[in-house]
Amino acid sequence: MLISGGGTGGHVFPAIAIANALRKIDSAIQIRFIGALGKLEMQKVPEAGYEIDGLWISGFQRDNLLKNVLLPLKVISSLTKAFGIIKKFKPDVMVGVGGYASGPAMYVATKLGIPILIQEQNSFAGVTNKMVAQKAARFCVAYDGMEKFFPKEKIVKTGNPVRANIAFHSNDRIKSFDFFNLSPAKKTVLVIGGSLGARTINESIRDGIEELGKNNIQLIWQTGKVYYEGMKPAGKHPHVHIFDFIREMNLAYDAADVIISRAGAISISELCLIKKPVILVPSPNVAEDHQTKNALSLVEKNAAWMVKDSESRQVLVKRVIELIGNKDAQQKLSENIASLASPNAAELIAKEILNLVK
Repeated sequence: MLISGGGTGGHVFPAIAIANALRKIDSAIQIRFIGALGKLEMQKVPEAGYEIDGLWISGFQRDNLLKNVLLPLKVISSLTKAFGIIKKFKPDVMVGVGGYASGPAMYVATKLGIPILIQEQNSFAGVTNKMVAQKAARFCVAYDGMEKFFPKEKIVKTGNPVRANIAFHSNDRIKSFDFFNLSPAKKTVLVIGGSLGARTINESIRDGIEELGKNNIQLIWQTGKVYYEGMKPAGKHPHVHIFDFIREMNLAYDAADVIISRAGAISISELCLIKKPVILVPSPNVAEDHQTKNALSLVEKNAAWMVKDSESRQVLVKRVIELIGNKDAQQKLSENIASLASPNAAELIAKEILNLVK
């Protein structure tokens, strides 16, 4: 199997989960990855025990057209390298998880007649996946209504795969409180904005630190590496536990009474499995505003609250305090989000991949 894509944790972690599920079914399966040079997958995939080849590729920059000068050269380079990799590796199936590297790899695979399975995480299909929609053999999706992007007869609803330590977390609050040095007498809010962080969420929390403390609320706060130094001074407060990145996210989830998060597809899939009350703040800086669409799919089922990014600085902390003080709302949100969980998504996708081989 050849798995292509990456760029963010939302693409990389599902890809690794699929690879692990394939290996669990048959340890003799050969698996290789294609990613983008300089991106997260070039670190995380080898750490997970898999080989990866990097393509010199990036996305189209809408905010600075000068940055696109080298893009045609990058595309030619990536297509050429992908062709060489695929011809040498001879995969039975190509799996595309989205991201810059997925496009050239899947395009070459279609030209060489290799079956393609696309794993679309979002409720709104990405540009790369839509480009090869007519050529792909199977689409594994997490949301209803995806037939507006892909041929209906090729769609299988599997849910999104998540990290194993999240899918099978123990919900050990005592261990998590000890790990983060938390007070059992206080309510705990977990703040996460993705692996890179989220400016608006961070600034909203920073500005509301005093108010949260007055309401007996303690924080586990992942700022993201980009924003950590700027937010670090807020960590002087005894009720604030601040990190650039939390590796032990399963323990952070266990400790939380309420979670604040962006609305990336994989984040939402993890949150459904965690079964905790969630306030989603969708990022506005994504294609087709797909995070808002992801969030609304939960809000419409009363499975999450949503705060618009543009209103976050005025509203977010107030909504957190409101939810922390409303046990009935917490219970209802927990029940409804739990009903949307897909704990076996990686295994279901792995079986669809093997069906294509057969």
